[in-house]
Amino acid sequence: MSIKKRIPLEEGDYYLTPEGYKCFTEQYHLKRGYCCKSGCRHCPYGYDKKTDSFKN
Repeated sequence: MSIKKRIPLEEGDYYLTPEGYKCFTEQYHLKRGYCCKSGCRHCPYGYDKKTDSFKN
């Protein structure tokens, strides 16, 4: 089991949706350094949850 490093949130890392949820930005995902394969709205890694694959 690997323990993932917690990244402190900074200005521009997320915004609140109209429903009140945190939506992480591309800036945050790039700081994190890997794709979590959750189908994030602003994924800079090109992951498509529907096909479980990465776009080029």
